[in-house]
Amino acid sequence: MEQNISYIIPLFGIVALAYTFIRSGWVSKQEVGTEKMARIAKNISDGAMAFLKAEYKVLSIFVVIVAVLLAFTANKETSSMLVAFSFIMGAIFSAAAGFIGMKVATKANVRTTNAARTSLAKALEVAFSGGSVMGMGVVGLGVLGLGLLFLLYGNMFGMTSQAEVERVINIMIGFSFGASSIALFARVGGGIYTKAADVGADLVGKVEAGIPEDHPLNPATIADNVGDNVGDVAGMGADLFESYVGSIIGTMVLGATFMTLPGFAENFGGKGAVLLPLVLAAVGIITSIIGSLFVKVKEGGDPHKALNLGEYSAAVMMLILTYFIVQWMLPGSWSVGGIDYTSTGVFIAILCGLASGLAIGKITEYYTGTGTKPVQSIVDQSLTGAATNIIAGLGVGMQSTAIPTIILAAAIIAAHHFAGLYGIAIAAVGMLSNTGIQLAIDAYGPISDNAGGIAEMAELPKEVRQRTDKLDAVGNTTAAIGKGFAIGSAALTALALFAAFMATAGISTIDIAKPKVLAGLLLGGMLPFLFSALSMNAVGRAAMDMITEVRRQFKEIPELTKALALMKKYDGKELRSWSQADQDTFDAADGKADYQKCVEISTKASIREMILPGVIAVTSPVLIGFGGGAEMLGGLLAGVTVCGVLMAIFQSNAGGAWDNAKKMFEEGVEINGKMYYKGSEPHKATVVGDTVGDPFKDTSGPSLNILLKLMAVVALVIAPLL
Repeated sequence: MEQNISYIIPLFGIVALAYTFIRSGWVSKQEVGTEKMARIAKNISDGAMAFLKAEYKVLSIFVVIVAVLLAFTANKETSSMLVAFSFIMGAIFSAAAGFIGMKVATKANVRTTNAARTSLAKALEVAFSGGSVMGMGVVGLGVLGLGLLFLLYGNMFGMTSQAEVERVINIMIGFSFGASSIALFARVGGGIYTKAADVGADLVGKVEAGIPEDHPLNPATIADNVGDNVGDVAGMGADLFESYVGSIIGTMVLGATFMTLPGFAENFGGKGAVLLPLVLAAVGIITSIIGSLFVKVKEGGDPHKALNLGEYSAAVMMLILTYFIVQWMLPGSWSVGGIDYTSTGVFIAILCGLASGLAIGKITEYYTGTGTKPVQSIVDQSLTGAATNIIAGLGVGMQSTAIPTIILAAAIIAAHHFAGLYGIAIAAVGMLSNTGIQLAIDAYGPISDNAGGIAEMAELPKEVRQRTDKLDAVGNTTAAIGKGFAIGSAALTALALFAAFMATAGISTIDIAKPKVLAGLLLGGMLPFLFSALSMNAVGRAAMDMITEVRRQFKEIPELTKALALMKKYDGKELRSWSQADQDTFDAADGKADYQKCVEISTKASIREMILPGVIAVTSPVLIGFGGGAEMLGGLLAGVTVCGVLMAIFQSNAGGAWDNAKKMFEEGVEINGKMYYKGSEPHKATVVGDTVGDPFKDTSGPSLNILLKLMAVVALVIAPLL
């Protein structure tokens, strides 16, 4: 029976990739729109692909060096050459996931804009189809890669004993290491890229020059739109790909310890608990595809409800199927260390993971959503300037860590109560089982954001921008929920990998009373702060370069200087009210901004600045592990997990709250009986707050998710050598 499952699992990955091929083809067939729209879209696409090419060129060197080091550790028990091969496969599959998502997102953005010229429903269909290619591409590549490696190594070594199964899984850990490495660089590099462009475009364009966001006169606007794809499509895709793969492998490691227990050996060759996470991931592909079919909206309807219907439909289907799969694959009851567990208990652990993921998403929405009490508090305190805006945002971000942490703690205790360490690991799999549709909803956001930018740059009618803004507003909420979901899944995945590390290293407990363990704990707690500082400072340096370049172009390109002067002269009046001579002068500025120079600045800065944080993440566990031993490394992992989760929640939510406080002013907000709008002094204060929050929510915060998991994966890779 287990052989049949091993052969079937990769087929589910192929089904997911076939779905991405079909949806991508459908998106490509949609009309692009006007010649100007096509030109803008080409600039964005070229910039995105130029970044990926430059990033992957650097990463290929890193992958080769690490693969060589892995191959020559000369440990026959861990089959070092095969670990290196798995590492390369993980890196290739992770990079492919980012490439697929980026490619279709840069096709879908302009087609969403064009669809918005006719209807909101059509625009949602195009944007979500583009996002679903990213989502299904990630899960398809994850299941296909893990399924093929499990099949390949299983046939090479045979899996009739626990030792053979553990050897196969230890080799597969290299796949997770490869995925984690690419994910970290994609997140850090992409985050630096997008925020350097965003901060430069906002501070010079919106604050200094007083021109609207995404205006074609702003030289940084193309780089800003490229950054949305680089950070929120390729970066988020690599992040969840790595969580998805890491949670499955962590659970497989712990599942292998059950093989010789009574009840397990009689079914699936003892590998029921090993195969379960792979089967759940495979079934999650089908439920995600079915759920995506529910995402439809009528003209005038609510896109948010349509997206929620798709997500919740998939979640309900997954829960029902999970119950029957667990009962089929696991024995009714068993005992570990004198404690009795049941298959129903494993199902409850999975339910805890899924419920905690949804709950953290909802809490994130409350703390970052437009019009909510926490965001309103930031709006109110913006009346007295940027300083009080920033103080309020920091307070909201810090406060927002409380409830998600309580939810995670409750989920961990409940999952452990019902199924031990395996329960914690399988809870992470449960949270990530519907990654396909979750990521589709998340990737829809930057596509809609780009669509609005293209509408603005192409100077399309107001109703087009209103439709794309409606999609983008929902996208901001889904992105915030997606970040909360990513943090929750990172925490549980890191704990699953931590438990797997302890099992592999033969550690039963980590005693913080021991000096080395306490030292490791403190060092681990410090790393998220150092990591955040490096990425934040990198954004600051890159943004300074961008600001200098935009100011230079506004000053030295005559057509831009004249066009900006005319915009101030007419102060927001429609073009048809201008004199014909002024209209001609303004039109002459079209296309004169040097967009490619700004794209080049963001690309070079992000590639340069991503290297040091990545090296620290990879080398820290190695140095502590070989220098201080397995227990000290366990302390390091505990410290980085606790501080990393809290820092990630704080930064992501503070940034999201600052962003939506700014948006409330742009739509018009009443404070103490008086209306305030875009351009008012309180609005300018929120722009400063949002600028501070940008690297919080899009660079350092999300990057911490991967730091936790990458360090745990590295520890798991070196555990047999300690």
